[in-house]
Amino acid sequence: MAVEHPMQSSTIVDVLEKILDKGVVIAGDITVGIADVELLTIKIRLIVASVDKAKEIGMDWWENDPYLSSKAEDSKTKALEEENKMLHERLEKLEQNMAVPRLEK
Repeated sequence: MAVEHPMQSSTIVDVLEKILDKGVVIAGDITVGIADVELLTIKIRLIVASVDKAKEIGMDWWENDPYLSSKAEDSKTKALEEENKMLHERLEKLEQNMAVPRLEK
């Protein structure tokens, strides 16, 4: 009597599709030390997932990075522009106040 084992072959494409669909997290820490004195610690976190899965779990940092997306709003640039505008207005007021002679009481 022969025992039959079901043969299930997975191609690399099938495996990759499952990984990207579900996502994989790889985490690890590397510590370098001498004589029980920790000199350096490197924390490594890697997530492998499809773009859709990443967005689903709230990882969409590339959409907000001005170096990676032309649609991203650079909050630092906007803050600097606003600060620059406020400083120009303040300078104008100061210059106007200095141009008008003050009346002494």
